[in-house]
Amino acid sequence: MDLDDIDRRILRELQRDGRIQNNELAQKVGLSPSPCLRRVKLLEERGLIDRYVAVLDQAKMGLSMSMFVRVWLLAQDTETIEVFISAMKRLPEVVECYIMLGESDALLKVVCEDIEDYRRFQRTNLTRQNGIQNVKTDVPSQVVKQSFALPI
Repeated sequence: MDLDDIDRRILRELQRDGRIQNNELAQKVGLSPSPCLRRVKLLEERGLIDRYVAVLDQAKMGLSMSMFVRVWLLAQDTETIEVFISAMKRLPEVVECYIMLGESDALLKVVCEDIEDYRRFQRTNLTRQNGIQNVKTDVPSQVVKQSFALPI
């Protein structure tokens, strides 16, 4: 989609602070409030702004561990993949899920309280019933960078 410099500035500011007041946003991007609000509404209507969310502190929420889980499915057929996708969408612990091209069939990011919480989650949910043949779990030792902002 064609974005001009002002649209890009609006998007950058909203990525920094989704709760910014329109008057402040307008001032930061060099517009008066009415045209700024019209542009934001247009960006929303065009689907460039999908939604507004609060980013929570994972550790303070008692979910101090993130696990990256590589998944191999029982089969590559549509039914198996749909069973897997449906199951992952229902699990709040799965905060990201990707169908992959490459060695594994899927990649998950799972948040949990501790290693025992993850073991329980794995035994209960990462099973043949959900179309899964095998899993390999990677545990990060340090978060170097985590961003929700796209480079605009």
